[in-house]
Amino acid sequence: MKEIRKKSLSELMQGIKNKDFTISEVREVFLSAIKENKDLNVFITLCDEESLQAVEELKNQNSLNMPLYGIPVGIKDSISTKGIRTTCASKILEDYIPPFNATVIERLLKAGSYIIGKTNLDEFAMGSSGENSFFGACLNPWNKEYVPGGTSSGSAVAVSAGLVPFALGSDTGGSVRQPASFCGVAGLKPTYGRISRYGLIAFASSLDQIGIITRNVSDLSIVLQQLAGKDNNDATSMDVRAEDYSSCLRDDVKGLKIGVPKEYFCYELQEEVRETLKNGLK
Repeated sequence: MKEIRKKSLSELMQGIKNKDFTISEVREVFLSAIKENKDLNVFITLCDEESLQAVEELKNQNSLNMPLYGIPVGIKDSISTKGIRTTCASKILEDYIPPFNATVIERLLKAGSYIIGKTNLDEFAMGSSGENSFFGACLNPWNKEYVPGGTSSGSAVAVSAGLVPFALGSDTGGSVRQPASFCGVAGLKPTYGRISRYGLIAFASSLDQIGIITRNVSDLSIVLQQLAGKDNNDATSMDVRAEDYSSCLRDDVKGLKIGVPKEYFCYELQEEVRETLKNGLK
């Protein structure tokens, strides 16, 4: 059963569909892994009882209508979850329990997923190292002497360490993309308005987006398919039909051209640094 942890989201979905393992076994494997890796300090709140109840309820539902049936998810602790505390990694909100779910949570639950825990972050999503949390620093699973990046540190570490198959974070200026890079996983900050921000405790509303962290790009497309779309609770969400994102994937990036504006680089400063380094080595 430990092999379950090594599977991608799409592989888990297929394994559940083929009855290679049950959704109860999936929960038990990931929950055990979380408890065995407490030293990484990934989760602020672990949803042990809540996830058990969710799995039992899912067993009585029609899995054919649920793309993410029985798949656990880690949720950044700045996204509102009804009945589950949402702290933003701050002493101020240590005991705050939201009375409502963020739209992304409602969509995940409808798709058959369930929350296994709320993940650590830099307090109020301000930071870039995963060290600035009231609940303690989150550690990089590849090397505990290194930072995991931030602010969605717990979500990135959870996916990288095989504690969840996917997780949600939020990104203002790199808070999904940077920790995903530091931890060797795939992270997506979607186009502004593609995913509803309703229920995200804001840092900078004109820049904030709820993002996705998975093991690979293909899995990102699966989750994006469930989350994208207009939400009347978010005036900034786009009224554009969600595409079949998986069908947009290419086999590789051969022939792809990427443009980088030269204004992002200061060539004179780069030359000065080169000369400094050259002289310093003499």
